Amino acid sequence: MGNTRGKGLSLARRLYRSRVFGLLLGLMCVSVAMHALDPPLWVWGLMLFNGLVWPHLAFQWARSSSVPFRAEHRNLLIDAFMGGFWVAAMQFNPLPSATTISMMAMNNVAIGGGRFLLAGTAAQLFGMGVGLVVFAPAFIPPTTPLQLYACLPLLLLYPLALGWICFRQASTLGRHKRELLALSRTDSLTGLLNHGAWKDQLNLAFQRCKRQQQGAAIALIDIDHFKAINDTYGHVAGDIVLRQLSKLLKQNLRATDVAGRYGGDEFCVILPELPLFNAAQAMEALRERFAVMGYEQNPALKVSLSIGLAAYDPSHADATRWLDEADQALYEAKASGRNRVICNSDNKPRQALLDSV
Repeated sequence: MGNTRGKGLSLARRLYRSRVFGLLLGLMCVSVAMHALDPPLWVWGLMLFNGLVWPHLAFQWARSSSVPFRAEHRNLLIDAFMGGFWVAAMQFNPLPSATTISMMAMNNVAIGGGRFLLAGTAAQLFGMGVGLVVFAPAFIPPTTPLQLYACLPLLLLYPLALGWICFRQASTLGRHKRELLALSRTDSLTGLLNHGAWKDQLNLAFQRCKRQQQGAAIALIDIDHFKAINDTYGHVAGDIVLRQLSKLLKQNLRATDVAGRYGGDEFCVILPELPLFNAAQAMEALRERFAVMGYEQNPALKVSLSIGLAAYDPSHADATRWLDEADQALYEAKASGRNRVICNSDNKPRQALLDSV
């Protein structure tokens, strides 16, 4: 309910500015057209109320409503009704009438699409009917030069203002969409790419290597005895370890490297355009830095990493095969004592290229 009210207030604020501006320009257009008809004083009073007072009253009405969104729809229908009323009052003078109807229609389409356009049109027709009852039915075909000039600001400036408001709204929605997309692809605890997003990047890297005949390596990183860390020091300590590793990855990888959280205590890195030996050196440096890290909350806690590496091979049928080789190397690193970097390649399967122990 609170979220709906917030959205309704946002709509009310946007419409308040456009209503103040539009009805001020509309007042100029209608008053010049009505001046030639010499209307009674109450008509001038109603015109001034509609053009100068109603925008502020409508905003306060919507703001005080429990559902501002519905209140604004009601206000827009009142706008449409009054637009139709003034068309009949101007005795259907072509240019002022067409200008009034088209600006109202533009507003209704921008707010609610075709459905609300129909509702607004019905309100306009009802307003015309009331106007025909109040004023003697008549039709004035000619439009004077003064009436033409009075309509020009509404014709030129209001569409510009409405377009600017719609542009800003579209930009805001676009930014929110990008933010939501980023959140959907990010692991909330570590800030790295989540499993699905990293796999997407892996497929792209595989296709790039295949297309451009470039080398690359991928690394799978496992935190040794992570379950024991959670059982001994608690899950809060485990989360701190995960965040520390993600922080270390961000600090030590290149801008072109792509790190992610594969799941649980397992992390993954794409190292484009890097030979396997150099990738192993980078991962060994990461392992050493992580092994000496201290934890203020638990000074006795020391954590090590097991890392499996695999280089891109043109014989790989797909990225999954490449990932399997890195997984095999990680399995070997854990099976041979943990706290080490193992590389997997066609000519040197499951070999520790560096002395990590």
